[in-house]
Amino acid sequence: MGAMIADLKQRIDSFIWGPRLDKRGLPLQTLAILLRYVYAVLRDVVLGQLTLRAMSLVYTTLLSIVPLLAFSFSLLKGYGMHEEAAAQAYLFLEPLGDKGREITDQVLALVNAVNIRALAGFGLVFFIYAAISMVQKIEASFNYVWYVDKPRSFARRLLEYVSVLVVGGLFILVALGLISVLQSAALVEFLVNNTFFGPAIAAAGKLVPYVIVCAVFTFLYIIVPNTQVRFSSALIGGVAGGIMWATVSVIFATFVVDSVRSNAVYAGFAVPISALIWVYLNWLILLIGSQIAFYTQNRAYLKIGRREPRLSNAMRERLALNVMLLVGREFRDPIGGVTLRSLSDTLQIPSITLAPMVKGLENNGLLTLTESDHLQPGREMSRILLSDILSVVRVEGETGSHRTPRWSNEIEAIGTQMDDAVAETVGEMSLSDLLDKEAAGLPDRE
Repeated sequence: MGAMIADLKQRIDSFIWGPRLDKRGLPLQTLAILLRYVYAVLRDVVLGQLTLRAMSLVYTTLLSIVPLLAFSFSLLKGYGMHEEAAAQAYLFLEPLGDKGREITDQVLALVNAVNIRALAGFGLVFFIYAAISMVQKIEASFNYVWYVDKPRSFARRLLEYVSVLVVGGLFILVALGLISVLQSAALVEFLVNNTFFGPAIAAAGKLVPYVIVCAVFTFLYIIVPNTQVRFSSALIGGVAGGIMWATVSVIFATFVVDSVRSNAVYAGFAVPISALIWVYLNWLILLIGSQIAFYTQNRAYLKIGRREPRLSNAMRERLALNVMLLVGREFRDPIGGVTLRSLSDTLQIPSITLAPMVKGLENNGLLTLTESDHLQPGREMSRILLSDILSVVRVEGETGSHRTPRWSNEIEAIGTQMDDAVAETVGEMSLSDLLDKEAAGLPDRE
């Protein structure tokens, strides 16, 4: 059975990732690209990390929704726009039908009952913490999707979180005001009543919520991850997420909310459980859209996902030398700085493969990381021997045992000869000597 499954997986991989579809015209090439994205997303969902993080965000939502909405509504109340914002809040639980409106009414009642001015001391601190905790969880989930290990500093995170909350509220204020102006404009009234434009305006009005969802997704994909995200990648992820959200909302409203079986099993708890499932699906869709945006910007990860490729020893040696060469070259002739991402683009190797290598070089004092996440030589390049670089991948390491390995005499002799051959090849050559040799044999960079 296991052999059959392995053979089937190999056939699927060969069909999706092989050159068969790429050589048969544009339609099949497009199909191959679509299948690869679907395969990659399904693989990541099956692995379970996206689903676990979506569940975590559901829990955070339950704790943070009232403080978060209270913060935004308190800002909108000052401009008399909180009622319009409340009307838009019903759209989120619209797939739950009448019960969705009931739940939204209860949440809004709790929000209106909160008096921010009456909070003081520990209560105010907890309120602010609960209001920003959801944004922090979202950032951690997005950083996971984008392979970002280093989060923002605490001061930067606090500043950006508060900015998102305040600017987000102002954005809602401007959007609601614009909608109000357009709805009262004579031109819009004329177009709606016009026989030719009326149906088109009505159809466009129904699409507005989905356009807003796509825009919000795109905005989050750009601003939340602690890395540079291209607008085109974020837009593709946002549109894909919006389409999934619209599709799932229809399916959910049809097959889950109206299910007689769920009402019979859960009785009065059916609606709250359905609401939790809907919140979970929303977070999962948001993370899947972010994953699509990541793969759009980093196609080298489509096939491997989060699996670290297995490098041969020869490739690890070449990789370590090449990383140090690129960092040293940039240090001598600065252009834009060397980062893990730029190394990935230059060497055409996923950063998940480079990260352990760079970390090993950094731990051995051969590389250093600046505050701006740029890589620089860890010491004077004339004091960085090529043998030091190679030793990071050839010598450094452990077996996990507390005892020294016991090699056969023949193997020990061969290993010594190999070490001597490597030492003779690199000699006392330093990274500075290697850069001088490159400069003498290659034209200068522009």
